[in-house]
Amino acid sequence: MVGHKIRLGVNIDHVATVRNARGGFYPDPVKAALVAQKAGADGITAHLREDRRHIKDDDIERLMAEISIPLNFEMAATEEMLTIATKHKPASSCIVPEKREELTTEGGLDVIGAYDHLKGYIAKLHEAGVSVSLFIDPDEKQIKASKELGADKIELHTGSYVDASDKDREYELERLRKGAAYSAEIGIEVHAGHGLNYETVEAVAAISEFTEFNIGHFLIGESIMVGLEKAIDQMRKLMDQGRG
Repeated sequence: MVGHKIRLGVNIDHVATVRNARGGFYPDPVKAALVAQKAGADGITAHLREDRRHIKDDDIERLMAEISIPLNFEMAATEEMLTIATKHKPASSCIVPEKREELTTEGGLDVIGAYDHLKGYIAKLHEAGVSVSLFIDPDEKQIKASKELGADKIELHTGSYVDASDKDREYELERLRKGAAYSAEIGIEVHAGHGLNYETVEAVAAISEFTEFNIGHFLIGESIMVGLEKAIDQMRKLMDQGRG
């Protein structure tokens, strides 16, 4: 339904990054997820990378056991991650591109190039009862291919918009508008995420077709200054202002 309140998924990866910088158990990303849940988050996102640089296998097990809101399991389309996803059966999986040397996800998944591999991969996730999202750039051909593959939803990469210079930002925002509108036109649920912050979220929230934002790094960074509950509350207010 267009115009409804946008769901907020909170990515807790970088709580684990801080923990792993010193080893041990603190700060605990699962505790952060429970704080986010209490603060009104609609879901928790966690990316289990091949190199386990932040979230670890035990974190996924504990998240599944302890949170009562949906877990969005970000994952590369590998056999290892398929085994983990079909074992734990999170509410949803978001398939993302992944390169070992990257600091963060650098762009959308090439759905067209990986079409044959993804076809069977998505089918196996569906057999396990896991909803599937594909993290892609706002490109009509990639959106159309995602729909044809049977993905339940897509997440449009907002990083190019967030990182754009002032002269290019409106162009990137228009790409998101067109991508969201086309997604709604062909009947696939559309989310947004990557790099969104207080300064950029309202304009994206004004795009009525988006149903969910997944935001992590900024919220975790801001929580160092003000606490996670306050950071989530402010982000929610700005999302609602944009949508309103």
